[in-house]
Amino acid sequence: MRYTFESAFAPFISGLIDQKRADGFSYTSGEVLLKRLDIFCKESFPEAETITYDIAAEWFAIKATEGRSFRDNRVGALRQLSLYMLSLGIDAYVPRNYSKSQKPVMYIPTQEEMTAFFKEMSAWKSPHPRYQRFIDECMMMFLLYYCCGMRVSEARLLKKEHVDWDNGILTILASKGHKDRLVYLPHDGIGVLVKYLTRIEETVPDSPWLFPGDNPSQPLTSVCVESNFKKCWAKLPFATAANKRPTPHCLRHAFVVERLNDWMQSGIETRHMFAYLSKFLGHKSPSETYYYYHLVKKAFAVIKEKDKVSGSVIPEVMPYED
Repeated sequence: MRYTFESAFAPFISGLIDQKRADGFSYTSGEVLLKRLDIFCKESFPEAETITYDIAAEWFAIKATEGRSFRDNRVGALRQLSLYMLSLGIDAYVPRNYSKSQKPVMYIPTQEEMTAFFKEMSAWKSPHPRYQRFIDECMMMFLLYYCCGMRVSEARLLKKEHVDWDNGILTILASKGHKDRLVYLPHDGIGVLVKYLTRIEETVPDSPWLFPGDNPSQPLTSVCVESNFKKCWAKLPFATAANKRPTPHCLRHAFVVERLNDWMQSGIETRHMFAYLSKFLGHKSPSETYYYYHLVKKAFAVIKEKDKVSGSVIPEVMPYED
């Protein structure tokens, strides 16, 4: 069986099939799926020059007449094509391997949006000391998420004894994957955290938690954190324009993107920094950190402009990361 391919990706599809068969694979079912992809791209993205996030997102949509397994096979066909194009030195969006391991694409707030967010939240005032304390606690937690890339639970469950106040080091115990790690505050973050603790000590001096809840013997609840984030975000003028509603965890993703973009803009080779960033975030390997960044469409302009590695083969994200 040999189809005629007519989309903008026809030469790459034919090349991928030739390579698979040269490697000894019959690749019959793969060719059928690639023909479906070829028709889809010709009809929906006739001017496309490479596989983009938008193409992948529309191709991923499961149809009413198909099961998840077949959709996974379709995704796999696009994935193989993207990897083949990368091997030729062409930037292309590469999805993860299986739909079960696909992470939802989160809304990544921009620097301008986060500036407006923190400005809005810092203006919040409550006549009730108890509610004002909750606002102060959430504000500090959101800063840790955005400036240090911490997970939501990692900040929420911090105890005062886990903070090295002299050196600005936070000790995270038994986080995701039962791993411990150290988080280093930015130089200007130590004073901010000290001022925050001074206010907390005035109201709940006996609590062991850095972010005490309504019951000071317990940490602040995740419901309170989520609620305050949503209330603050809803007050921003651009909130209704976002195609997805952000969550506190989005701030961790934003930290990854902004850090990598800063390195690229400064001419720092990111391939040398991924291992350090991965350890800092508590990831299993650099590939998981790369995947967080790879999801973000706004990163591609910086990659194309600054990253010398992106013109060749971008390391594949392995399916064992979760």
